[in-house]
Amino acid sequence: MTQDEVADQAQAEVVELPAASRAIDIAVNELELVYAFIYARVGNRADAEDLTQQVALKAIPRLRQNAAASSIRGYLFATARSVLGGFWSTRLGLSEAELREDLLPAPATDPPSEEGTETVQRILAELSGNYRRVLELRFLHGYSLKEVAKEMNSTVGAIKVMQLRALRAAAKVRPE
Repeated sequence: MTQDEVADQAQAEVVELPAASRAIDIAVNELELVYAFIYARVGNRADAEDLTQQVALKAIPRLRQNAAASSIRGYLFATARSVLGGFWSTRLGLSEAELREDLLPAPATDPPSEEGTETVQRILAELSGNYRRVLELRFLHGYSLKEVAKEMNSTVGAIKVMQLRALRAAAKVRPE
């Protein structure tokens, strides 16, 4: 075979790959921003690269082809937040719900009004001992779920349930 024949045969065997979809192109362009977002939160290049790769693997196959660029960007960042939550949950040994506790805004530093304090005391007096204690520790003393569970010799899950029931019971109390 001559060189020309080999070249002609090679051209005949060329298979055209399908063009990447518009959504994938947008996602790939946005991954640099996702990397920067993740790097700012983990501070470690290797972890940021790994987490960005996880975001790409999770998000890109699920993209809608006709989605707007802003929707794709939003989905990528939502996926990045989810991946970061899993990363920090594993790294710190905490559930993702406990991680979110630290994101709550700090309580106001203004002193409570006398009337408000009396109302709270009346409502707490109407509750059972456990309900009163869990609400006092969580909201008056600012304990985390984990700290309340340790204080009350219980599990975090049981404290969550008790807190929900205590809040419902407190909502039913009619302040005079």
